[in-house]
Amino acid sequence: MPVATLPRRNKRSPAPIQDTSGQDTPLDPAPRRRRRWIVIAAVLSLVALGLLAAYPAWRSYSGTEFAVAAERLRLAEVERGPFVRDVSVSGTVVAAVSPTLYAPAAGTVTFEVQAGERVGKDEPLATLESPELTNELERERATLQSLGIDLERQRIETRKQQLENQQEIDLAQVEIEAADRELRRAEASIAHQVISERDFEEAQDDLSTARLRFEHAKQNAGLESETLEFELETTALLRDRQQLVVQDLDRRVAALAVVSPVDGIVGNLAVQQKANVLLNAPLLTVVDLSAFEVEIRVPESYGDDLALGQDAEVSYGREAYPATVTAISPEVQNNQVTGRIRFEGAVPEGLRQNQRVSARVILEQKPDALKLARGAFLDSGGGRIAYVLNDGIAMRREIDVGAVSVSEVEILRGLDAGEVVIVSDTTALDGATSVLVNE
Repeated sequence: MPVATLPRRNKRSPAPIQDTSGQDTPLDPAPRRRRRWIVIAAVLSLVALGLLAAYPAWRSYSGTEFAVAAERLRLAEVERGPFVRDVSVSGTVVAAVSPTLYAPAAGTVTFEVQAGERVGKDEPLATLESPELTNELERERATLQSLGIDLERQRIETRKQQLENQQEIDLAQVEIEAADRELRRAEASIAHQVISERDFEEAQDDLSTARLRFEHAKQNAGLESETLEFELETTALLRDRQQLVVQDLDRRVAALAVVSPVDGIVGNLAVQQKANVLLNAPLLTVVDLSAFEVEIRVPESYGDDLALGQDAEVSYGREAYPATVTAISPEVQNNQVTGRIRFEGAVPEGLRQNQRVSARVILEQKPDALKLARGAFLDSGGGRIAYVLNDGIAMRREIDVGAVSVSEVEILRGLDAGEVVIVSDTTALDGATSVLVNE
């Protein structure tokens, strides 16, 4: 099959492009070279100024072992002033007065209140029925009445015997007077030789005998009186002793009606309603909500520093309430020493039994001491090393640390007031002599 062919076109040469060389005007190259040297001089000047500014930092860095960023550090200034050594502990609110009431006798208990009920002082809480105690009271009362009758009988016998003794004395007195009269008659008769000498001597003997009987009667009456008084006093003492027994039983019977010793709330009932209880068995507990204390647990390491009467603070809400250490346990349990602190002023409103609060016990106070904010540098440096910052360089320095509180530490040697110290963890510094601190 034949293929059609196109006709060929004639090739023509392209027309030449004309340049603008004819329009250019020759220029002088000297100003252009001057501008170039000015730019070069300005750049060199800037570089020189940068090197000059960086020279101190380079010089400092060249003398340090390594660098650390300032935002990674916590700094504090050494100060001089009052230093308070304290310990921060957690505590539990407990009632200062929470008496447990016990059964005054064996019997059946009947409660008048329920657990959680508010009660006032002297308000009845429970009643015990004790027939044995009631019968014992009646028996002792009968014995007391019998001893009272015996005492009255003894008093009558005493008065009767004293009367008989007085009669003996009076009769002896009459005998003396009669003998005296007979002696006077005998004296008159012997003067006129009416009676014999023997009758006269007989009259004298009768007077002497009467006087002797009178003296014996008085002495016997005195002894009888002392004996009667002794027996009367003995009977009275027996009566008084029995009176004390009856009074004690009266008190015990009255105590069968159990009343609240304080204003508060019934904590819990130890036995069931209408239960038979033994003597001194616990019945219920009353919690006094008007008087609270805080039971604290202090680490064993601070146990030797605790003392009665030390000042303390209890934090509740946003307030700190003053308190005083009132009790310290003599033993250590679970590496802790238990103590109690009591509020000195007003008790915070809204406290509840067993509520947890934070407290601070002030162990020591110094009016003028060199101190520094407490930080992790104490642990990392063992309390012997600190880094003092000066002109961006932290220099390692040996120090001695004294007392340590919750927020501050006492400096004994190695630092001066006004110096700035790194108080954050210095473990990363690896004991370097100097460290560059970059801003």
